[in-house]
Amino acid sequence: MVEQTTPLRVSQLAENIIGSEIIRLAAEVNEKIKKGEKIYNLTIGDFNPKLFPIPAELKSAIITAYENDETNYPSAEGMIDLRNSVSAYLKKYGNLNYGTDEIVISGGARPLIYSAYRTLIDPDDVVVFPTPSWNNNHYCHLTSAKAIIVETTAENNFMPTAAELKPFLKDATMLALCSPLNPTGTTFSKNQLREICELVLDENRKRDYTQKPLYLLYDQIYWALTFGDTKHYDPVSLLPEMKKYTIYIDGISKSLAATGVRVGWAFGPKKVIDKMKSIIGHVGAWAPKAEQMACADYLSNYASIDSFMVNMKEKINSRLQAFYTGFTQLQKEGFKVACIAPQAAIYLTAQFRLIGMKKENGEQLSSTKEITAYLLNEAKIAIVPFYAFGDKETSDWYRISVGTCKTEDIPLIIDNIRHALKKLS
Repeated sequence: MVEQTTPLRVSQLAENIIGSEIIRLAAEVNEKIKKGEKIYNLTIGDFNPKLFPIPAELKSAIITAYENDETNYPSAEGMIDLRNSVSAYLKKYGNLNYGTDEIVISGGARPLIYSAYRTLIDPDDVVVFPTPSWNNNHYCHLTSAKAIIVETTAENNFMPTAAELKPFLKDATMLALCSPLNPTGTTFSKNQLREICELVLDENRKRDYTQKPLYLLYDQIYWALTFGDTKHYDPVSLLPEMKKYTIYIDGISKSLAATGVRVGWAFGPKKVIDKMKSIIGHVGAWAPKAEQMACADYLSNYASIDSFMVNMKEKINSRLQAFYTGFTQLQKEGFKVACIAPQAAIYLTAQFRLIGMKKENGEQLSSTKEITAYLLNEAKIAIVPFYAFGDKETSDWYRISVGTCKTEDIPLIIDNIRHALKKLS
């Protein structure tokens, strides 16, 4: 037998797909930890279940559902009990009116975003999205969309403005937005979002029946996690006419620290949701039936939700504020760092302006990748640069995730950063 020497061929889509930079960084960190290094891993947008357990009532309901043998296939569109609970939940907490036929359930938010892209986007259709943002560049690749990337600025908390988006909407099929934003933990103000929605409506008034509308994909998976005076705003509450064009992405992954429970939902125009149901059904991206039945039960327990969220938000905000205080102090001490005051989600946005500085051995830091490696090796912290979220590789801004962090470790982390920065000249 002649040994095959030519490489195996795969599809162009698979050949050119880019893996997750966050997962790559996490793997590098885990290797260091295996070798005995003490690393503070602030990369993954997840929770340590020992620090952030899911609600006790939800855990009990999941166990009960399995004891009741809820282990066969769920309904393709999601169990009706859960869709009823989601509909009522959205009305109570978001003042949004969506019926069960306008809601689809899936195994977390990712299949919902993918199915929304698949439902709305034909090859070479234009998708407009800001950077930094989570995974839109990859979803465009998976659907052969033409990606139009709009760079945002720190001055606007990395949230896109109507003026920045307006030049690109004329030929677009989708505008993909997220608030609170992953990776920054910042949010749209009421006026910011209203102005963007008015652009979407104006553009759709110009289109005739032969054209697809300009749709808005609105990811609000972190919407329950806002702090202080920050308020969450959504398109349909601001401008009811947006209901014809808005597809929401939502679920329990972040608000209930339930990333591994895998229950998410999308809601929007019935025709769009119906097609998303079909796509999710064909790829089998359902949430497990037992978890669905448990969530149906829990989402109707408003007293438990309210109590849990008070505690959840206090724990997250205390960590974010501690990091913010620490970075503010480092900045006062003259170090080349900055950060944005926490608003929402589980992320702090921090900057390390270290390009051109020299290490103790005389080597110069000449790229963001080198800064990231320096912080990992010298400060023993792992954080994610914004280029992992589609931003330019020269960006010196980072996402710090606090869901796996112990409060008592934060002063140690800040001190590690201080000592590492002191070594630079």
